[in-house]
Amino acid sequence: MDKLFFLLGSASAGLAVALGAFGAHALKARLAPEMLAVYETGVRYQLVHALALLAVAWAATRWPGPAVNASGWLFVAGTLLFSGSLYALALTGQRSLGAITPIGGVAWLVGWGCLAWGVARSGAQ
Repeated sequence: MDKLFFLLGSASAGLAVALGAFGAHALKARLAPEMLAVYETGVRYQLVHALALLAVAWAATRWPGPAVNASGWLFVAGTLLFSGSLYALALTGQRSLGAITPIGGVAWLVGWGCLAWGVARSGAQ
């Protein structure tokens, strides 16, 4: 799992940088300022949670267990739901997509809890 989460985290970080550059250059003139801010929020949280996946990859080598693995999958799901819904909202203007965003946020919150729980419950120092 550590290698998979490291690969997913690295890919997500690279994608976040590319999406951020795309937003700053290609979308700046095409989106209303409030929609550009929505898009940038998606990029920011994707980048943070890409780094979180790298931390999960490391934690999986130090404190392996189901809770640590669950945290990685919850970070992936959170990114797809939270950031993905914000990208779609900004690009399409479909406000109903905003209803998906909190589900991604909850996935991230539960993921952070699983990571803490998994490390705390591990017998390894």
